[in-house]
Amino acid sequence: MSRSAASRADHLSIGPLSKTFRLPTGSVAALGSIALDIPAGRFVAIVGASGCGKSTLLRIVAGLETAEGGPVRLGGRTVTGPGLDRGFVFQEHRLLPWLTVAGNLAFALKGLPRAEVRARVQSHLELVGLAGFADAYPFQLSGGMAQRVAIARALVNQPGVLLLDEPFGALDALTRIQMQQEILRIWQARGTTMILVTHDIDEAIFLGDEVVVMSSRPGTIKRRLTVPLPRPRDRSSPAFVELRREIYREFFAESDHPFAYEI
Repeated sequence: MSRSAASRADHLSIGPLSKTFRLPTGSVAALGSIALDIPAGRFVAIVGASGCGKSTLLRIVAGLETAEGGPVRLGGRTVTGPGLDRGFVFQEHRLLPWLTVAGNLAFALKGLPRAEVRARVQSHLELVGLAGFADAYPFQLSGGMAQRVAIARALVNQPGVLLLDEPFGALDALTRIQMQQEILRIWQARGTTMILVTHDIDEAIFLGDEVVVMSSRPGTIKRRLTVPLPRPRDRSSPAFVELRREIYREFFAESDHPFAYEI
């Protein structure tokens, strides 16, 4: 499905909501009042300091956590738990080590006719450039290849929204750049709404239509910045550097030290 074919059924509406964790030692407010409206087919990157609630927000959208306040709605339907309309990619690939690459994808397709399972597995391995590795096991793959399989597994049920929680954080710098280009290619080919949580501001600007900057805990939305740069994006261009500087200012504005980041 192309970006232009993205369905209104995949329009995502979040909150306003908040999240407090009840612990034996007391309550911890993870999220303040959060409200986001994300049109179908959009690529949104969320950045913020460690512990600000970015991953918690993503888990709420996935239906893995509950929240207080307004609901999460996808295409007008209230999210009440995990569903095939949302795919999730974690920082670690979390592939089942006793299954082949094809088996890991097929495992997510239980209940479908065998012919359809085979067709979907093959098409999604082609999508991530691993058509020749269907019979390989996870231990035989590099970190980047394993994460490609994880992305294919998250997409194999054709979700309207793909949630990416620091998916490239464990990769080396070169592989990380390659995977950024890969996820961008997949997004452009499929038109799937993507929400990326990352600590990497360059990554957020390189990939996102929009960068959402969160405050420190309890996390709230400090700023939403549209990225007006054409793709492919040049990380060394003056416009890219200025946008990076602007986002860094948001971070340093919360600290006890004046803004000190310069290019």
